[in-house]
Amino acid sequence: MSDTLITVVAILLAAIMMFVFPLLSISERNDDISQLSVQTATAQFVDNSRSVGKITMDNYQKLIDTIYATGNTYDIEMEVKILDENIGKKSAWTQGTVIGENVYYSVYTAQIVEVLQDTGIYTMKEGDIFSCSIKNNNKTLSQAIRGIFYSISGSDTYSIAAQHSGVCTANGSY
Repeated sequence: MSDTLITVVAILLAAIMMFVFPLLSISERNDDISQLSVQTATAQFVDNSRSVGKITMDNYQKLIDTIYATGNTYDIEMEVKILDENIGKKSAWTQGTVIGENVYYSVYTAQIVEVLQDTGIYTMKEGDIFSCSIKNNNKTLSQAIRGIFYSISGSDTYSIAAQHSGVCTANGSY
């Protein structure tokens, strides 16, 4: 009887090693490829937008199409920190580049997307800071498998994320 039990346990362990661990390895590789694709798309979107001084609906849609092609769903968060030079303020300084003179205020994703849907273009000016952050909000296959074995994968965790930002180098125009 004990030989049969040992044989059954050995077969189960062999099945786990032959099927589950390779599946985990392949699914983690898939997450790595998705991570690289999302990071590249995010960097291209931000760099293109800040170099021309505007976010266009075409570029935003291209970003969405690229990242959703990985088979996951994502939360996209954009922020434009608008440089408010406060030119009406009286000061002994004559330059707007002096530290302490410039103030930034932020515009977030909902406001940016609303402008994109209305006009198709969100314009920025030189000195504005544009940032984009993307995180997956679904559970990937590797997260599910790791959750079974390690019980560490909660509902708030993500495995694919990208973030990129930069200073706008051109004034956008309509």
